[in-house]
Amino acid sequence: MSAINRPILMASPVTHWRDYLEITKPKVVLLLVFTAIVGMVLAVPGMVPLQETVFGIVGIGMAAGSAAAINHVIDQRSDAIMKRTENRPIPAGTLTTRDCLIFALGIGFLAMAILVVFVNTLTAVLTFFSLIGYAIVYTVYLKRATPQNIVIGGAAGAMPPVLGWAAITGEVTAEPLLLFLIVFIWTPPHFWALAIHRRDDYAKVDIPMLPVTHGIPFTRIQIVLYTVLLIIISVFPYLIHMSGLLYLVAAVVLGVVFLYHTIKMFDNTLEKQPIKTFVFSIQYLMWLFGAMLVDHYLPLVLALF
Repeated sequence: MSAINRPILMASPVTHWRDYLEITKPKVVLLLVFTAIVGMVLAVPGMVPLQETVFGIVGIGMAAGSAAAINHVIDQRSDAIMKRTENRPIPAGTLTTRDCLIFALGIGFLAMAILVVFVNTLTAVLTFFSLIGYAIVYTVYLKRATPQNIVIGGAAGAMPPVLGWAAITGEVTAEPLLLFLIVFIWTPPHFWALAIHRRDDYAKVDIPMLPVTHGIPFTRIQIVLYTVLLIIISVFPYLIHMSGLLYLVAAVVLGVVFLYHTIKMFDNTLEKQPIKTFVFSIQYLMWLFGAMLVDHYLPLVLALF
């Protein structure tokens, strides 16, 4: 049976906990939570407070999972048509729309309660607006309204470092906003590389991703330009003395490798390069924020010897 003809509102008799895990997009959530943890760590000079850290991670992670599950509900018809998403739980019939909505709202409400009670109200409010920004503003409106969808909608995905910082300090200052900016600028080249790889999929469901509306050559140029801007922005944590020399070296090296991957996309003989660039972009963000983490604690470790 083709994906487009699959029933999308009736679940199979047996559902599995893995289906619920899948609709939370766990790999995406892990990356978001990791950037939130880095925001927490950079917020204080020493060790982070246990309660705010643990419950902040749980609350932010559950809220991100809730937003992802709502995204599955809203996008279920296009998911059934696109090759990349045709086996997701709702198109595959292993979960119903009702199952997903109850689950999404349940973990979303629980996330807000955890953040309010065990962290602070500011973090809960910012997390709530991030959830709404991705699940509703981006998925319902922006995704189908403009080829700049991922640029504008990327603001929601760039919030975790700010949420992590707010969880520890109870405030938002310039430093977490710089972390936000790094993730915000990283999002377009990251996602547009995937959009080039899956251009035909997006065209089939009339989602105006940049490679569909403006063509692949134009999108490649935009990816390179955003990557150059990302390299510049990524140096600023060092310039404002938020991070040290170790981070600076990592940022420059990772940025050059990222740029190399994006330039290779101009070679039409390298058909797999867009997906390779997409995969590296994930590694880039992990290593970049990991370098911030190591750089932050390195002086403390050296002081012990």
